Amino acid sequence: MSDSWQGPGGWDPQGVPTGSAWGQQSWPPEQTHQGHPQQHAYPHSHPHPHPHPQGHQAPPQADLADASNAADAVDAAGPVDPLAAAEPAEADEPAEAPEAPQAPEVADSRRRARRLARGKGGARPRRRRRAGLLKVVAFGVVTATGSLLMFRGNELLDRLGSPTAPDKAVTAPAPEPPDPGRVLQVIAHPDDDLYFMNPDLRYSISAGRPVTSVYLTSGEADGINAGSAKAATTKADKPAYAEARQNGIRAAYAKMATGDRGSPWTRTVVPTKGGGHAEVDVLVAKPQVNLVWLQLREAGTVYDSAPDSLHGLWDGKVPHLDSMLASGSPVQQKFSYTKDQVVQTLVGILEQYRPTTVRSQDPTPGRYPDTKRYTDHQDHFYGARFVQMATAAYAKDVTDRPHFAVQNYSGYINGSLPSTLDPEEAREKLDILGTYAWLDQQNHCNSPAGCGDLKISDQPGGKRWSDSINYTRGTSTSWLTSDAEHGLWAFKVLDGQVALWHRPGLVGRWKGPDLLPGTGMDPGVSTVTLADGRIAAFGTRTSFGAKPTDYTREVVYVVQKRPGAEEFTEWQSLGTPETADEAWTSDISAPAVSVDGTGQLAAYVRDGAYGLRGRVQRADGNWGPWEKYGGTDLHGSPATATDGAGRRMVFCATSKSVVGWAQPKAGAPLGQVTATGLPDTTLPLTADGREGGVRLWFRKPGSGNVRTALITGEGGLKVSQMTDLGGLQGFGSVTASGHVLAGRTAGGQLGSEAGPGQPWERSPLMFVGAPSSTMTGKSLVSLAVVGLDARLYVTSSADAPNAHLAPWQPVGPRNAPASP
Repeated sequence: MSDSWQGPGGWDPQGVPTGSAWGQQSWPPEQTHQGHPQQHAYPHSHPHPHPHPQGHQAPPQADLADASNAADAVDAAGPVDPLAAAEPAEADEPAEAPEAPQAPEVADSRRRARRLARGKGGARPRRRRRAGLLKVVAFGVVTATGSLLMFRGNELLDRLGSPTAPDKAVTAPAPEPPDPGRVLQVIAHPDDDLYFMNPDLRYSISAGRPVTSVYLTSGEADGINAGSAKAATTKADKPAYAEARQNGIRAAYAKMATGDRGSPWTRTVVPTKGGGHAEVDVLVAKPQVNLVWLQLREAGTVYDSAPDSLHGLWDGKVPHLDSMLASGSPVQQKFSYTKDQVVQTLVGILEQYRPTTVRSQDPTPGRYPDTKRYTDHQDHFYGARFVQMATAAYAKDVTDRPHFAVQNYSGYINGSLPSTLDPEEAREKLDILGTYAWLDQQNHCNSPAGCGDLKISDQPGGKRWSDSINYTRGTSTSWLTSDAEHGLWAFKVLDGQVALWHRPGLVGRWKGPDLLPGTGMDPGVSTVTLADGRIAAFGTRTSFGAKPTDYTREVVYVVQKRPGAEEFTEWQSLGTPETADEAWTSDISAPAVSVDGTGQLAAYVRDGAYGLRGRVQRADGNWGPWEKYGGTDLHGSPATATDGAGRRMVFCATSKSVVGWAQPKAGAPLGQVTATGLPDTTLPLTADGREGGVRLWFRKPGSGNVRTALITGEGGLKVSQMTDLGGLQGFGSVTASGHVLAGRTAGGQLGSEAGPGQPWERSPLMFVGAPSSTMTGKSLVSLAVVGLDARLYVTSSADAPNAHLAPWQPVGPRNAPASP
C-alpha cells in the first residue's frame, strides 16, 4: 500500500492514491483503511429517509458531389459530406499520439508524475497543429444517372471494436479513438447518485470512464438504521448510520464496476482546500472509480427550516457548518466550513480531478403550487448551488485545466412524472439500490454499523424514483444549425460560457471551441435563424450576488452581427417571469424560440407555477412583456416550431399528456391552451415544422420507444399520424432532421435511425446533454453530440432511403491533459 498520492488520475498497481493535497500544501496521508472481500451476493428488491448492449453501425451511403461546385451540387445532384474536409482547429504544437482508451488511468498517472517532478500541480492543455483534411473512405459506384461518388466510411467504426483485419480497399487511417473523458459527480447525500443519476452513472463505470462521486453531507438523518418495523426499537446513532450508508455506497459501486459488492477499497485521509479533511476511497480493482466523502452535517428535514444545514449556511443563518464524521472513517479530526470554505473545498476537488463532465443535482427545482413546499430536498438543491459557485470559481481562476460540461438531474419530482426507463433498465437500477439497501443483512463488510441503508430496505425503489432519470437542463436539440451557405454552427455551454464551433460552407475547416464572452450560463442553448439570415442563440444565465437573495436566473440571447459572421452581440437579457428566488426557487425552463411567417421572434419558458410564459419581439426590435399563456401541470421545457402557413405552435408535456398553443395566423397573438389528446409522454418534446404542420417526437413511458405525431393548426390544433417508431430502450431528448432520428440509448450511447423502416443503430459515442441535428442544404443531414470529454463530434447522412451515418469525427484538439 502506497503512502503518497500523486493525483486522482495516477494510481499505483494496487490502486492506492498517490501526491499533492487538495489545496496548495503538500501532505502525507494520515490514515488508510482497507476494504474486505465479498462473502455473499445480494438479492434485489426504497423511500429515501429524506424523501450494455453492444451494436454497430452499417456502412454509410451518401452521394458526394464535386467539391469545386459543392454549394450548387448539394441541392441539384446530391449532398457533399461535410466531414470529408473536416479538420481540427489551428494549433501551434505537433499532435500527440492518441492515448490508449482502455487504460486512461495509466496514462494520467505517468503525466501526473512528470508534472510533479517539475513541481507543477497540473498540465497545460496542448494545442495541436492543423493535421490536414480528414479523409473518408470512398468506393466508386457508376450509376445510371451519372458518375456520383458514393462513400462507405463506417467500416472504420466497425473495426474499432473488431479484431478483423482491415479490408485492403481501405486506405484511410482509422479514426482517432475518443478521449474517455473524466466524470465528477457532486451529490448531497449517499444514494442521491443511485436514485437520480443512474443509469448514467452505471453506463460511465461500465464503459471504463474515470468516475468520481463527491458526497457533501454524511446523510446521518435521525441516526436510525432500520426499516419501519424495527425503527421504534432501534437506538439512534448518527455516526454509525453514516458509516452504514458509506458501506452501502461502496458495495453498490463495487458491484457496478466489478460485479462483486465486496471488491476492496483503499481509504485515505486528505486535507482539503477549505481547511478540513476528506476521506477518499479508491476501488482497488478499478482505480478509476473514486468516492470522496466531505462529511458535513445534513439538514435532517426536506422542507422545514434547519439552520445547521447547507441551506442555512448558504443563507447566512449560521456562520459555519460542522462536520458529522462517520464511525469507522479514517477522518478522525472534526472541522467546520464557512460558505466560502465549502466552495473552496469543491474547487480543490475540481483542480485535483480535472473533470470534463460535471454532474450535479438541480439547483432550481421549484415548489408545489398548492403547498408551496419544495419539490426536492433542500440539501439537494442548495448543494447544487454550491457546485454552481465552485464550478464558476474553478472556470474563472484555474486556467490550466480542460474544458468541462455540466449536466443537472431532477430529484423527487421524478416520482410524479411518467417513467422514463424500460423495465429491464429499471430492474438493473433497482438491483443496485438493493445492494445499497443491504437487503440480505449479511455482514459482508465486517462492520458493526452495518453494510447498507436499512432505512430504505422496505421500499428500495423510493417513490418510483428507480423507474426514471430526467435532465433538468441541456435538453435542447437545436444547438446545431446550418446557414444559407451550408456552413455549420454549434453552440454548447463549456466552463459556464457558450462555446462556438463553426465550419464555413460544405468543405470548410472547423474552428473552435471559441468561448463567447459572458459567464454564468446554464447548460442548454437553443438557436433560431432570423428573417435576415442571422443566427440567434438563447439560454439562461445564473447570477450570484453579495446577499443570498441576489441569486437569480434570467433568459439571455446573442445575435450574429451579420449572416455568416463569427462575431456576435453582447448577451442581452429578457429577464425572468420569476421575480424572487424565494417564490419558486428561480424555477424556469430553458427557453424555446421560433420565428413565425412574418419574421416575428418569440421566446417561451415554463415558469415556476407550471404555466407557459413568453415574450414577443416587436417590429421596432424591442420586446413585449412576459405574457401569461395559461396551462397547468407543465413540466420540462416547451417546444416550438412553425407550420407551412408560418403559424407558430408551442407544446409542453404534462404529467398526463401534451398541451399546445397556436397562432390563428402568422403575426397574431398566441391562442388559448388546447389539449392534444396525446397519451402521456416522458420528457422532453422535440418539434419541427414539416408536412404542412408541426411534427412532435417524444418517448413512450416505461419503454424508451420513440413516438411521433403530426399537429396541424387549420381550424384549431388537430393530431394525426400517431406512430411508434421503436428504438433502443433509451431516454431523454430525440433530435430529428430529414429522415434521421437520434437519441440516447440504453448503455448511454447514441442510437440513430436513418430512414423509415430501417433498424436503429448504435454508435460508440457516449455524450452529455442532448444530440442535435440540422438539414445542410436540401439533401444532407448533419448530426452532432458533445462527448463526455467535452469535445464536439460530428457526422452526416444523406437524407435519402437506405442512408446511414458517416463515421463520427472529432472537432478541434483533444480535451485531455497533454503529455509534457
